[in-house]
Amino acid sequence: MTTQELTTPRCPFRLDPLAPDLHGENEHLRTMGPAARIELPGGVLATSITSQALAKRLMMDDRVSKDPRRHWPAYNSGGVPAHWPFRIWVDIRNALSTYGEDHARLRQLIAPAFSPRRVRQLLPGIESIVDSRLNDMATRAEGTVDLRKDFAWPIPLQVVNLMLGIPEDLEETFRHLVGANMSTHHSPEQAAANGKAYYELLDSLVETKRRSPGDDITTHLVRLHDQGGVSRKELVDSLMLLVGAGHETTMNALDQACVSLLSHPAQLALVQSGQVSWDAAIDETLRHQSPVANILLRFAVETIHDAETATTIEQGEAIVINLAAAGRDPLLHHQPADFDITRAARRQHIAFGHGPHYCLGAELARLELRTSLERLFRRFPSMTLAVPAADLEPQPSFISNGHQAIPVLRARKIPVPLHRRAEQPA
Repeated sequence: MTTQELTTPRCPFRLDPLAPDLHGENEHLRTMGPAARIELPGGVLATSITSQALAKRLMMDDRVSKDPRRHWPAYNSGGVPAHWPFRIWVDIRNALSTYGEDHARLRQLIAPAFSPRRVRQLLPGIESIVDSRLNDMATRAEGTVDLRKDFAWPIPLQVVNLMLGIPEDLEETFRHLVGANMSTHHSPEQAAANGKAYYELLDSLVETKRRSPGDDITTHLVRLHDQGGVSRKELVDSLMLLVGAGHETTMNALDQACVSLLSHPAQLALVQSGQVSWDAAIDETLRHQSPVANILLRFAVETIHDAETATTIEQGEAIVINLAAAGRDPLLHHQPADFDITRAARRQHIAFGHGPHYCLGAELARLELRTSLERLFRRFPSMTLAVPAADLEPQPSFISNGHQAIPVLRARKIPVPLHRRAEQPA
């Protein structure tokens, strides 16, 4: 980005759809104030909230909605183009994009999938999925392994598939389309094609579960629809939310945790020795590199004046909660750009949201992260990055905060896990 392309506080800052320097953009937005005017690709204007305190207040405020049909005049008046690349984020009707009673009703539909009992029941399956990926990595020929493709990407998706009862023959297609719909650089035509393909895949899953029901959340939602409890759109869009949110947040958190720990070997040693917990490393990762960088969109139900920041958000204005910037808020964190798992304020982040829309799957994500990281670094304790961390290419997205690939070199000798040793004959 050139100096000429930087905007003044009076003009909207145009987000780069390729997001080559996510945190650099956020630092510029911060100079424009806690609520900076931005232009999303496609010419849609919004306000980016970079202050964590302001973001939390707005996320708890009844005067802030996630329902564009009721509270975004530009959406209803045709001000948002029909071919806008991000329409899928506002056209959906599920717990992510509704307000008030509708939000409570749709959230309650999927809440049972994330009960403490259900999450505990998933642990053996998660351990099996992680060990399967590690065994696969261990049998590869000498050379590099891509931790993104071979580890961080498949584990959360397979866990989501386990919860939703997705058949194996559909797994690879889901894997491709989830990633495609998180990218922010596609043309309007490609974005529309990706969305159409995603809906066709979800429709196929619904019909599969209607023919062959199981003990999974998809079957549960299909039965509710057949009993008149939810509309067809609410059913399919709720599945889209579960697949996207259940996969993307955990995948990127796992991606970023691996990169951060491998590029800070002294801190990795603290965790491996037990001096610092895996939970501490996970929270610092979530703060330092929020796995979802920006959440689209919220809307001001009425004009809001925040006295603490002297910020005014006009009625009908679109709001982007900038999770990546909020995690590095200098008012909360000393040297916020530093990765430090011993940081006392490491839990001061909103990577899983805040308030009524707090992520239902947060505890499941933490369980996946803890299990995956613990097993990965026990199995490959001498793993190193094959290239400097600064040379890793980011995902072309200002929504999804991860890498395109994470090439690593494994240890020359890979220890066999204890439970596998016990199975070997004497």
